[in-house]
Amino acid sequence: MDPKNRLIIAIAVIALIVGAMFTSFGRSLFALNTPSIQLPVSGDSSQGSSASSSAANSGAYQKVEVTPETVQNVIATLARSDSYYRELTVETLWGEGSSVIQVQVWTDGGWTHTRKILPSGSIRNDLIGEETLYYWYDGSQNYCTAPADSLSADLSQRLPTYETVLELDPELITAAGYESRGDIPCVFVEVTIEEENVVERYWISVDSGLLISAETDYNGQTVYRMTAYSPITTPCPSTASFALPDGTSFHSLS
Repeated sequence: MDPKNRLIIAIAVIALIVGAMFTSFGRSLFALNTPSIQLPVSGDSSQGSSASSSAANSGAYQKVEVTPETVQNVIATLARSDSYYRELTVETLWGEGSSVIQVQVWTDGGWTHTRKILPSGSIRNDLIGEETLYYWYDGSQNYCTAPADSLSADLSQRLPTYETVLELDPELITAAGYESRGDIPCVFVEVTIEEENVVERYWISVDSGLLISAETDYNGQTVYRMTAYSPITTPCPSTASFALPDGTSFHSLS
């Protein structure tokens, strides 16, 4: 065979092999999509199974096992409800004693109003929005102000801000998973700060993105506990008030 013809045939064979390799591997490479995280679905098990099967068939979602290594990524996908009403209980414990605070929370349009029944029986109101905190006590027309930031609404409810977990060294996360807390499906994460003898635990609703429960242990003893198992009303009820005791209103629900 003429050398020129042999060269042409060899080039054609090489091109055919390269084309076959591209067809086998290149297509899957270019079709690869990064799956979104699918969190557990609340409700009955049949609905959850159906949703999981549908997501699996579509190839768009991937149910991620929550571990200390993955929990920060999972928490990053959660978003808090931005309009709701709920109630929670905060306990402070020491030795043989404890105190309990009952809290009501209304949130809408970037404003948060909390009403706390303190152990003394007095009732404190906090209204937070636009970088200002206003606070007063039931029965008084007087109020005070203080600067506010992104943590102020949580602090007014005596809550730890669970999103700070995203900023931690992953080595501080000692446990994680999906757990039900008060029959509410949650992402659970535990943080251990050995040099301070502190262990913090958070349970975050996969539905609302709100903190459902939290605990803090110091030297092996629980010193703080928060629970919010009552139903969440969303959107925020129209009866909510974002006004000062003198009648000045900062926000109205539509």
